[in-house]
Amino acid sequence: MDNNKVNKLDMKSTDIVSNNIEKIEKLFPNVVKEGKVDFETLKQELSNDIIDDKKERYQLTWPGKKEALVEANTPTNKTLIPLKQKSVNFKNTNNIYIEGDNLDSLKILQNSYLNKIKCIFIDPPYNTGNDFIYNDVFYNKEEEIQSGIVDEYNKRLITNSDSNGKFHSDWLSMIYPRLKLARNLLTNDGVIFISIDENEVHNLRKICDEIFGEKNFVSNFIWQSRTSISNDYEISLNHNHILVYSKNRTDLLFGGDPIDETEYINPDNDPRGPWKLVPIDANHAGGDTVYPIKNPATNIEYYPPNGRIWCYNRETMKKLLDDNRIKFGLNDDSAPKRKLFLNERIEKGDKKTPSSIILDAGTTKDGTIEIMDLFNGVKVFDYPKPVTLMKKLINYGAPNGGIILDFFSGSATTAQAVLELNSKNNYKFIMIQLPENLDETINNCSSSAKKTIQNAIDYLEKKNLNHYLTDLAEERLKNVLIRKKLSAGFRVYKVESSNMKDVYYEPSKLNQLQLNMFESNIKEDRTAEDLLTQVILDLGLTLDLSIEEKEILNNKVYFVADNALVACFDDKINIDIINQICEIKPLKVVFRESSFRNDSDKINAFERIKKLSPETEISVI
Repeated sequence: MDNNKVNKLDMKSTDIVSNNIEKIEKLFPNVVKEGKVDFETLKQELSNDIIDDKKERYQLTWPGKKEALVEANTPTNKTLIPLKQKSVNFKNTNNIYIEGDNLDSLKILQNSYLNKIKCIFIDPPYNTGNDFIYNDVFYNKEEEIQSGIVDEYNKRLITNSDSNGKFHSDWLSMIYPRLKLARNLLTNDGVIFISIDENEVHNLRKICDEIFGEKNFVSNFIWQSRTSISNDYEISLNHNHILVYSKNRTDLLFGGDPIDETEYINPDNDPRGPWKLVPIDANHAGGDTVYPIKNPATNIEYYPPNGRIWCYNRETMKKLLDDNRIKFGLNDDSAPKRKLFLNERIEKGDKKTPSSIILDAGTTKDGTIEIMDLFNGVKVFDYPKPVTLMKKLINYGAPNGGIILDFFSGSATTAQAVLELNSKNNYKFIMIQLPENLDETINNCSSSAKKTIQNAIDYLEKKNLNHYLTDLAEERLKNVLIRKKLSAGFRVYKVESSNMKDVYYEPSKLNQLQLNMFESNIKEDRTAEDLLTQVILDLGLTLDLSIEEKEILNNKVYFVADNALVACFDDKINIDIINQICEIKPLKVVFRESSFRNDSDKINAFERIKKLSPETEISVI
């Protein structure tokens, strides 16, 4: 970037379409004309055959799919504003909790967290025909007067009844753009876990094949979510699916379960320590690998089972026998096996390969018990995922730490798991949850859920808190920090409309008289910290960076990650602060353009920065 240039910040989310067009143009200059892609030419560039779009092909489609794709690619002017009063240890924590619609939030995070999220877990609303609530962004405005709940973002919330003619289509249109945006955030070796039930698992698998690629499908875990038997259906549904997809499977580093040390014994007092026996036959062909192995204690010879071979050739096998690594059963009366030593496995960092069936990670009943323990015996969430399950999945998806994202955070089980795991690994979390109004939810839920929601409302009332799901989840995390005596915390942010007035984005649509009416292009109710957050996001910095506030010559100046960013948003700037700012050689500086008394002061300030710190990138809002 030209550091002699002063940049005007966009102050809105990444324009994914424009970025993709630029990438395409670098590869195929001939397909981009007047800033738009000639798709017919592009398709032909990517095929050795003549393209005929009339040919039928295998694909998943539904009414509203094109609109869902457009929605994923459409930038947003919304931003995040910090809620310090709701945060814990705001200054030092690396964890982020976002209150707001997850579609807006994912768009806002695109610039700062592109290719930075190691592991994503989501438990989206199941399309049961009873309780699936979604943001209907595709509705006809002429139908606004029809019944429905309007959320605080002015989007209709619709209960997706199974009598709805678009029962599956509406759910697919909800999940599709969110998954597309989520994929962008994953690291190249990242992985996503998606919990789902029987109603949409078949469609979700097809959607993920399209978004992540069939070759990046890793597995479909079957998790035993309950042990009791239900008589509601012909077969009691005691499990959930957890689909696993990677960003790039060739780079995926997948973790495993801890080694079960109880499996290891040492009946022969081997000086190398406890061991267990593992088979030494295989079904791979090749080499001199079918031969007799004699048990020296009984002189009985053993061959590999029919159709199989020994894993080792004769020479290697002799070395293993001489090293007392081959054992003929615990009592010297069975086929040969190899000793696998516990200490050697630990030294190598070995893990137990996960099973596709998860039976040992707790159930939703266990999750409920965990919640009640944190809320003094009161049930405030219905059947949440257990922390044990989330820890297991995080260890699989991010065995060496990283950022964990959950954009259907709900009861914040994922966040609790990260907090408890962080004592061993370098984990950070980003949680996203719509602030559902519990007073409204209780009027639109099943009778069985009403008691739990009322418990939640009563709890929040005693705490003098708002009756929102996000407030309840934040209380859970605060209780975890206290009960577990953890020093971590979390920064709370809220999705909000842009800090900037419309004149900032579309000044060409206003005449001079209207422009003169605006003394500032920043909304009156926004603070300097609100502006700082939006600037951090616009510049592609992450939300967990340290922020220090200093007063320099009566101006409030913010230092982000020491010298990564220096910003001042005061109404009037003393240009003499420039000298002190430039002493630390900041990578970026940002000011309000209207803060300078006149153009002469602004030009002088910028010229001084270029002279004293020539590598500094200068931007204005």
